[in-house]
Amino acid sequence: MINLPQTDKKRVVIVGGGFAGLKLTRELERSDFQVTLIDKNNYHQFLPLIYQVASAGLEPSAIAFSFRRLVRKNRDCFFRMAELRHIYPERNMIQTSIGKVGYDYLVLAAGTVTNFYGNSDVEETAIPMKNVSDAMGLRNALLSNFERAMTCSTAEERRELLNIVIVGGGATGVEIAGALAEMKRFVLPHDYPEMFCDELQIFLIEGQDRVLAGMDKRSSVEAERSLKRMGVKVILGQQVKDYRDHAVTLADGSSIPTQSFIWVCGVKAAPTDLPSNLLGRGGRIQVDAFNRVQGSDNIFCIGDQCLMTADPAYPGGHPQLAQVAIQQARLLAANLKRMAKGEEMRPFGYKNHGVMATIGRNRAVAEVGRFKWHGWGAWVTWLTVHLMFILGVRNKALVFFNWLWNYITYDSSIRLILYAHKAKVVIEREEREAKEHLGK
Repeated sequence: MINLPQTDKKRVVIVGGGFAGLKLTRELERSDFQVTLIDKNNYHQFLPLIYQVASAGLEPSAIAFSFRRLVRKNRDCFFRMAELRHIYPERNMIQTSIGKVGYDYLVLAAGTVTNFYGNSDVEETAIPMKNVSDAMGLRNALLSNFERAMTCSTAEERRELLNIVIVGGGATGVEIAGALAEMKRFVLPHDYPEMFCDELQIFLIEGQDRVLAGMDKRSSVEAERSLKRMGVKVILGQQVKDYRDHAVTLADGSSIPTQSFIWVCGVKAAPTDLPSNLLGRGGRIQVDAFNRVQGSDNIFCIGDQCLMTADPAYPGGHPQLAQVAIQQARLLAANLKRMAKGEEMRPFGYKNHGVMATIGRNRAVAEVGRFKWHGWGAWVTWLTVHLMFILGVRNKALVFFNWLWNYITYDSSIRLILYAHKAKVVIEREEREAKEHLGK
């Protein structure tokens, strides 16, 4: 069993420290519950800005926040770094990678993972962009390819190293394409004066007929126009069929040689061992209007991992956005407190506060209700909103001054290739402990 203090308070176990899990943890501070937050990392990551880590615009520490720093002032809130292995609903208990823990209320908030749609070749070779580790891996890969392009022996290899293919025209794909286009224009000519920067080609591939398909068509048109002005080659209505021998193959049979293959075209819910009849589209866990897992009284699911069809305005489920996760977490915290008082819970209703995406310096698109705008005003709005939601004064300051410096100097000084390696003894110990806990 995981060592936790004994208490008369009911225990809420939250699995996942993303926007939903983190918000719920903070809302339950100084409540009549003992809260245990479980996550495979020891930090919260501000995912809307991971593309800036990947493009060497921000350090990882600027968008990460320690969970232990969050809970250290609350004597009834605890963090354990672990992964969920199994749920025992009949025993009110879960098995994690470090042991078992009992609960009175279990909240699943593990978010999503990259969806490769069953393509094993793509899964093994593509670079995803789902967390800070992925972003660091992409940054290392891109910078390493630039270095190798300076010394490679053949024109074919040079073309592979200097072609960047991004699959997925959603917000993440558009943002990373824009960031790399700016790097090509403002950074590479100074860092690599011997490189013919026109050789660096950025391709953005989207299977639908427009980028940012979740936004208004006018926003999509403006985003596509801006990307093309920045030199990005936008390919619409084409699906990627395979990636082999350093070449991306499209549905029409054409191919693009590349060693920088970035996959940001889909997600699916983080897997659990719940019965398949409780899962809906994209592996999302089906919940009722109170975010309660169907057939359960004390297991809840919030955020991107859940599928709620009870909201009349969103019969197909809510969009997998941070604001949905935050609103569900806020209401669930209030409902748990109501349950403790014997009061009735309130159903969830999503209030859409708008969507936006940045394309590059002075370029963004934004939509709030009936209002839709683009350009410098949308870009400033995007900066302001994202700065507000970053945790911690230090992190806000780091991000703000990085943005200010980059804007004034047209330069970023974080272009380091860093590889982290675990000591062999640490790897062996982790493997041994995982086997021991699974055997208990």
